[in-house]
Amino acid sequence: MTLLTKGNSPFYPGQPVPVELFAGRREQIQRIIKRGVEQVSRGKPVAMFIQGEYGIGKSSIANYIQVLAEKSHHLHGIYAPLGGCSDLNDISLAVLGATIRSGVFDPRKSEKIKEWLAKYIGKQDLLGGLTLNFEALKSEAPALNSPHQMIDFLREAKNKLDETGVKGILLILDEINGITSNAKFAHFIKGLIDANALSPEPLPLLLMLCGVEERRREMIQKHEPVDRLFDIVEIEAMTAEEMRSFFEKAYDSVQIKVDESAMNVLVHHSAGFPKIMHLVGDAAYWLDQDGVIDEDDAVKAVLIAAEEVGKKYVDQQVYRALRSEDYRKILKKIAMVGTPSSMSFRKAEIVSKLTETEKKKFNNFLILFYIGKTRYFANFSKRSLCLS
Repeated sequence: MTLLTKGNSPFYPGQPVPVELFAGRREQIQRIIKRGVEQVSRGKPVAMFIQGEYGIGKSSIANYIQVLAEKSHHLHGIYAPLGGCSDLNDISLAVLGATIRSGVFDPRKSEKIKEWLAKYIGKQDLLGGLTLNFEALKSEAPALNSPHQMIDFLREAKNKLDETGVKGILLILDEINGITSNAKFAHFIKGLIDANALSPEPLPLLLMLCGVEERRREMIQKHEPVDRLFDIVEIEAMTAEEMRSFFEKAYDSVQIKVDESAMNVLVHHSAGFPKIMHLVGDAAYWLDQDGVIDEDDAVKAVLIAAEEVGKKYVDQQVYRALRSEDYRKILKKIAMVGTPSSMSFRKAEIVSKLTETEKKKFNNFLILFYIGKTRYFANFSKRSLCLS
């Protein structure tokens, strides 16, 4: 039998989904566009918090919104991941660097930004890639530590781009887990929104934070007025229809067919989490050797993905998750009705005992339970799943 030659996998485990492969989330996307992007394009500042569990696809949604905002609504997107940031200097550095790298969808905007911030740019190679002058960035970052200074910087960015038709700024602050424990971050965000709102001519700014609910609560704990700042957009697990659409679009892009039985396996065991969908889909892509993913390919892919998730995420996240008060409450309720010896329980029975907040966390809790259980059975069988 001739083996299929493999090209690039259409799946991106651990990365935001490319816009061309984005599927689902229609209601949430429409809300962000209507209440956020369109309002800012008309001159009104808006603050939104994209909220959802780990692996639910918040970064992919932010990336998709940025593309729509730039191409269809004349906003200039600045995507600043704050992973590793611990203080306001780090945040300023992240926003400066993100601004320098912005404008990739429009060469005119990219050139104007580079001209404006040329002193922070190092060498540029023949392919257009650039390096940052970190010494210059670090020396300048403290100048953006106050909300007023940051607003002035963003306002200047818009002014530099006015002749390209830019109507406002979209500032996305992602990966905020590490910074929310610093009380100054909550005060900075509140001050940023207030400083803009109270200025004589408020900057059309869509400030978008992405994080889990616990991080928003942590910000509120550090500074109570944060509770009133954001329009909260809740990102929940994808529906079966949305997952099916995603898998079909991804596999169609590389001319691979999926049997109905295989599709059912992929959809069922992905449980609505994009992180799991990409791992399962990627495993099935590499297992397939005839251009058709069958049920056997799909089952093996689930086992491989379960082991991968366990090594990459669960072993570290389960202890962190169990420190969550909501997760501990869920565990206690399961302990009251479950059967530990069989590692099984009825979802409906547990859901009926949960609060509304706990229900939002339950799907992510099940992912951890599900992955751990799959890995357990995978140690004994590579041929079938024994999940209840």
